Amino acid sequence: MQFKDIIGQQAIKKHLIDTVSHNRVSHAQLFLGPEGCGSLALAIAYAQYICCAYKLPNDSCGECASCKKYQKLIHPDLHFSFPFFAKDKDDVASNYISDWRQAVTQNPYLGLDSWRYSLNVDNKQFNINIAESHHIISRLSLKPFEAEYKIMIMWLPEYLVNSGNALLKIIEEPADKTLFLLVAQNQEQLLNTIISRTQIVKIPKLGYTDVVGFLTTHKNTTPEKAQQIAYLSNGNLHTAQEYIAHEENNYHETFVMWMRHCVQNRGIDIVNQVDELAKMGRENQKNFFRYGINLMREAVLCLSGTPILIHLPDKELDFISKFSKILTLAKAESIATEFEKAHYHIERNANPKILFLDVSLMLVKLLKFNTFPAGTQHILV
Repeated sequence: MQFKDIIGQQAIKKHLIDTVSHNRVSHAQLFLGPEGCGSLALAIAYAQYICCAYKLPNDSCGECASCKKYQKLIHPDLHFSFPFFAKDKDDVASNYISDWRQAVTQNPYLGLDSWRYSLNVDNKQFNINIAESHHIISRLSLKPFEAEYKIMIMWLPEYLVNSGNALLKIIEEPADKTLFLLVAQNQEQLLNTIISRTQIVKIPKLGYTDVVGFLTTHKNTTPEKAQQIAYLSNGNLHTAQEYIAHEENNYHETFVMWMRHCVQNRGIDIVNQVDELAKMGRENQKNFFRYGINLMREAVLCLSGTPILIHLPDKELDFISKFSKILTLAKAESIATEFEKAHYHIERNANPKILFLDVSLMLVKLLKFNTFPAGTQHILV
């Protein structure tokens, strides 16, 4: 992976290159950024640049033996650790390295759900166990095979829990020419003892134009569709690609119909639509709730008197303009909260029919269809 392959993040790329050119490479760094920002891709590109035999001013050469092995993630001095479902107490991440290489090669903006799905373990508990921590210590005690450095990239160290204490000494005092690159999303879930031993590199979410450019250039998406997806994904390239993968679903029309049934308290229609929503599949259901969360966020902006901050496509803008007339700020926030909770439960394999019915009944209660101002009863029709 080269820096040129990574979308946006120009300031971070420059910073990482400067640390190498000025010989200020810290032995333990924490790449901290939200899902889909490219932090894992940046860590891999950084490691490749460090080990490149013929470094260019702004990137690795991509042609030397080291770069070619890095591009396939098979360099003997590149090590990975990541969350997995341990089948027994001695299970370690390297047992799943083939699956990992395939998943990251296909999508370096990998999300935890996609990684879990690729291992076909549904929602079984993932972690980085004590056996993995001891295995890391064993691997890093060896001298480099080919490169000047041996590098450990740990994805989502939040899943270390207490087993991370076994790594504290080697992170603080590693063997010569040993680098730790920890790629995390949530600082609050990290062990403080690990944070204190690393140099933090904060990586922001991707910009709107970066996501639009990626979708139009690499995914052959129309500019209008790319703008819609970029806005709804909120800088998360993983989420944007999920929208593309399921773009045959018309979330807008389905969402408007659902709101219409709930507003007018059409019990039979609600039940019928719940049956259809339950058949969408988990990823589509998650995307559907993300879509609703984003629309409610726009409704809040509209109700707060800041319409200038709304940048929705025409259909969504028209809907939000109408829907906001029968909402209050408190109702919009409550609906968004219900969608967030539903998304959380869908991720954990909740029964979709029961979940959608429960959310529908809550929407009916929140919207209070029979207390609308005069003339607004049919505003969504």
